Amino acid sequence: MTRRVVRSSKAPAPIGPYNQGILASGTFLFVAGQGSKDPTTGTAPAEFRDRVARCIENVKAVVEEAGATLADVVRVGVFLADMGKFKEFNEVYGSYFRDPFPARTTVQAVLPAGTDVEIDAVAVLK
Repeated sequence: MTRRVVRSSKAPAPIGPYNQGILASGTFLFVAGQGSKDPTTGTAPAEFRDRVARCIENVKAVVEEAGATLADVVRVGVFLADMGKFKEFNEVYGSYFRDPFPARTTVQAVLPAGTDVEIDAVAVLK
């Protein structure tokens, strides 16, 4: 199996010993959990919906850097600090992903301070 690191300047740089993405065997892209920080400013938007959009934009940046699109995403993992925000999350999410939707798991999680949503993904490249 071959592995290639995928890095995008349009997504925040990793803050630990991991990569934004790993392309395995030239087919499967594994995108690390992306938070809501803007890669340029280093800050997260004030509104929850905007933080969700920023997370998805960060995932999208890594996916596009590998030569794919959000339509190539087959699995999404969602981590919410408050499941009471699930409906709002879904509304934003639905504006980015179209049918056939990726398989998805959404869980409530304890996230780092200042973070209330994180998203990871798996895409299959053509």
